[in-house]
Amino acid sequence: MKIAVVTGAAGGLGQAISAALKDTHHVIGLDLKPSPVTEPIEVDLTDAKAIAEVFEDIGTKHGGLDTLVNNAGTCFMSDFPDIPVEEFDAQMAVNFSSMFHCCQAAIPLMLGRDGVKKIINISSNGAYNFDVFDPPHYRASKAAMDTLTKDLARRYATDKIAVNSIAPAMTETPLFGVLDDATLAKAIAAMPHGEAMRPEQIGGWVAHLAGPMGDVCSGNVIILNQGRDVR
Repeated sequence: MKIAVVTGAAGGLGQAISAALKDTHHVIGLDLKPSPVTEPIEVDLTDAKAIAEVFEDIGTKHGGLDTLVNNAGTCFMSDFPDIPVEEFDAQMAVNFSSMFHCCQAAIPLMLGRDGVKKIINISSNGAYNFDVFDPPHYRASKAAMDTLTKDLARRYATDKIAVNSIAPAMTETPLFGVLDDATLAKAIAAMPHGEAMRPEQIGGWVAHLAGPMGDVCSGNVIILNQGRDVR
């Protein structure tokens, strides 16, 4: 069976992604707390050294890696210009640096594996839609993720590593808790279907990209928002 790593695996979206992959992959979840859906490994994803060690152990135990899903993320809500330095650094560390270092550690484990390997990054509509509430350091972290997605897709195309981002709009996750009731209600009302998307829908897109149909898709940012931002 193929080997997959899902970061942020203990959260609502991480659990849905892990569940969607379980039929085709042995799923290893990385988080600060255990996930009930995966083989859990406790790791601080803001610690580059710890990430390197975990992936080295995965390579030793499983012989390589076929799929990496960079799902770990958070959203800090201070607004510009009153964003503390510590909050900016933490935002970039969780959303972008963790993804960067996981890719750095994962790609050597993918080289030489059979078939097309997959890196799937969970971005956000907030990187593109400036009508919504997302604060600027959150937007920047996701835009940086998408730029690295494209770079790695081009760089490793001939090595048969497909790299894509999925950029969902409002999705029911614990991150809803960072919003006040009025902001949340306004954001959901702006969705064309009148409701937020569900974690299992995002998980289904991840599973599609991780499967055979995803072999020919690379370097893309796939926007999931019910058609909200079509211009």
